[in-house]
Amino acid sequence: MDKQFPTISATHISYYHLCYRKLWLFHRTIKMEQTSDTVYEGKLIEEHAYTRRPSRWRELNLGYLKIDHFDPKEKIVREVKKSPKLEHAHVAQVHYYLYMLEQAGIPEVRGLLEYPKHRRTSEVYLTDAIRSDIRGWEAEIQRIVESPQCPPLVQKTYCKTCAYRDFCFV
Repeated sequence: MDKQFPTISATHISYYHLCYRKLWLFHRTIKMEQTSDTVYEGKLIEEHAYTRRPSRWRELNLGYLKIDHFDPKEKIVREVKKSPKLEHAHVAQVHYYLYMLEQAGIPEVRGLLEYPKHRRTSEVYLTDAIRSDIRGWEAEIQRIVESPQCPPLVQKTYCKTCAYRDFCFV
């Protein structure tokens, strides 16, 4: 059975939950994260937080989706984030990983969302309601990214630390 997978990445899902404008720009390969100190700090935390982590964690690249930490034996996806400030988007991203793994024929996968600086870990599971939500997210993302117009600016509390801030406010 040959399945056609979408071109929606987990970053699309995360940005959909944060800012439609950021999502639209990212989809058009306008990527500003490489100049963000916040993004860089997050990468450092992920690299150095768990240096003694067992070697069972592997990068899983499905072409359309890249998961940095996957334990194939236990079927666990691990996502490390800097801060739980935008947790709703982080949880959605892990839900999408779990959903897409299920679509690829890997059932019963669970997720771990870790915030090392805060010493906090949350388990993430896929439910029928979340599966339904994800199909809605995918449809909305398609609608947003296919629009010829950039979505209007909606100022949010986290705009001041966003990598796209200069694009929106300068």
